[in-house]
Amino acid sequence: MSKTLPYYAVIFTSERTEGDQGYDEMAEHMFSLASQQPGFIGVESAREKIGITVSYWKTLEDIARWKAQVDHQAAQRQGKQIWYSHYTVRICKVEREYSFNLK
Repeated sequence: MSKTLPYYAVIFTSERTEGDQGYDEMAEHMFSLASQQPGFIGVESAREKIGITVSYWKTLEDIARWKAQVDHQAAQRQGKQIWYSHYTVRICKVEREYSFNLK
């Protein structure tokens, strides 16, 4: 992931309902679709009891366009109706980053 500072992170934390009910297929489709959107930088995700997905974007406008994208809106509706018992979205401006890599 090549990121120029500053950039934005959309942090999506969620608790799922029971069963897949098409969730995995939709998640793959959303990743594929998001990666084609202007300003998309990348995504990281983990799921145990609580799921955390962080997507990275160049601008707030890019995030707003993604939120309004028609297929993404349909997935959001299904999420509320079928897949999630709870979720929270946080949007943050990343001004600094650093990392460690043993490799």
